[in-house]
Amino acid sequence: MKKHWAVLCGLAVLSAGVCLADDLYSFVEEIPAPGNGGWDYMSVDDVGRRLYVSHASNVVVIDIDAGKVVGEIADTPGVHGLAVASDLNRGVVTCGRSGKAAIVDLSNLQTVTSLETGEGPDGMLYDPVAHEAYTFNGRGQSATVIDVKNAKVVATIALGGKPEFGAADPDLGKVFDNLEDKSEVVVIDTKTHSVSSRWPVAPGEEPSGMSIDTAHHHLFLGCGNQKMLMMDATSGKVLGEVPIGNGVDATCFDPGTSLAFASCGDGTTTIAREEGDKLTVVQTLKTEPRAKTMTLDPKTHRIYLGSAKFGPTPEGGGRRRAPMLPGTFKILVYGMKK
Repeated sequence: MKKHWAVLCGLAVLSAGVCLADDLYSFVEEIPAPGNGGWDYMSVDDVGRRLYVSHASNVVVIDIDAGKVVGEIADTPGVHGLAVASDLNRGVVTCGRSGKAAIVDLSNLQTVTSLETGEGPDGMLYDPVAHEAYTFNGRGQSATVIDVKNAKVVATIALGGKPEFGAADPDLGKVFDNLEDKSEVVVIDTKTHSVSSRWPVAPGEEPSGMSIDTAHHHLFLGCGNQKMLMMDATSGKVLGEVPIGNGVDATCFDPGTSLAFASCGDGTTTIAREEGDKLTVVQTLKTEPRAKTMTLDPKTHRIYLGSAKFGPTPEGGGRRRAPMLPGTFKILVYGMKK
């Protein structure tokens, strides 16, 4: 995921017709988070009822039921995000600056050990069947596979491109990852720890966000040419597409509502409904500019996005971006209207 740098920049399944467009999701609250600096991936532990937010060099820990910060995981240099292994009460944190993955005890938020990964660990996921975590290493163009219970690296997989978001389908024994620079999805066999397929994402380009419907084996890809695709995770066939905003980063899928979300830097989140092999936009939710990192709580169906306020763009323009104003980082919360 493209990190935001402070100096740079009881519910039934929904069916068609239940809710009108623009009447599904609305703003609930914002949760201020301490500290300054960039932010990246966010992860919900729906068992432990916590939200983990990468921010500057730490991971901010939020009680999502109380809506408040309850702690932090410190000393994670260049942090991108945390993969939750709730069955082991552990988290795997990608530390891009140190080239390591930190194994964290979620009961006390202390690092158990740190393991070497490929260069530039960024995205991450946890496969609960194999009890393995994958880090997707941007500069190394590889994936590192970690036995989380025994805290050891078991494989390194060359991917042949720059990885972004990943998703696991334990029933298929597959892990998927977007290769943004190749406009491909790479498929990894979880038993052999090897690449088994490469699927083009056309008509999409430069895929960033990825999420999955494991019940129907559908992948949802947020692409840089303002499309969200629905792809068959058994064949790689693109089944459908919908238009989204500019600057997409994350996608999420909610199995309880059959809704897919794509959050974009232009301040919009597109919400689409999965109906069989069809994908239909039901709402374009207005959020805030640069609020493009996102996660979802499947219990409450709420979505969470990182945001902040920014000052004026420095004179001279060019590659310089508006600086983030100190003390303004927050989590935006949106939920379904009753």
